[in-house]
Amino acid sequence: MYLAILSVADDQVVLARKDCMSKTKKSEFSPNEYVVYPAHGVGQIISIEEQEIAGLTLELFVISFEKDKMTLRVPTNKATEIGMRSLSSPDVVSKAMTTLKGKAKVKRAMWSRRAQEYEQKINSGDLIAIAEVVRDLHRTDDQREQSYSERQLYEAALERLTREVAAVSGSDEVDAAKKVDEVLVSRAA
Repeated sequence: MYLAILSVADDQVVLARKDCMSKTKKSEFSPNEYVVYPAHGVGQIISIEEQEIAGLTLELFVISFEKDKMTLRVPTNKATEIGMRSLSSPDVVSKAMTTLKGKAKVKRAMWSRRAQEYEQKINSGDLIAIAEVVRDLHRTDDQREQSYSERQLYEAALERLTREVAAVSGSDEVDAAKKVDEVLVSRAA
């Protein structure tokens, strides 16, 4: 039995027990490419490096999340297994924008249960699911004010959505935020 490293971030190593180590296959990601890491959103692969950890030599993607001032190291053979993916296609972005236009679907469950579901959707890395969270938690000026936890979840989802929209369209985050805001405001009108 071996220990496999799932991720390395800010001097923390996440290990998992494995009965056998899989061979590193040729990766579908390359340096300078933007990728989506489920728990952190859009980042850029700076390089692919080899590092010895716990006596094993591992090939790692070095991913920079510029806005968060964070660097993440992900084993190349675990990248897709943990949910790392390429940026969404423009079709998926337009489906996400269509999702934003829809009517909010707020379940009648306890807030703690809904908050957990929203958190899972945000951390799934799925752009459509993130757009659903933004749609469901968006408030217009004439609606009741959000609680602190609602606002935190809304802002996290909105940030993930705008970062990916910006990366896919090649624009900056300010333009992407304006585009998302226009869709949300047009829905309310």
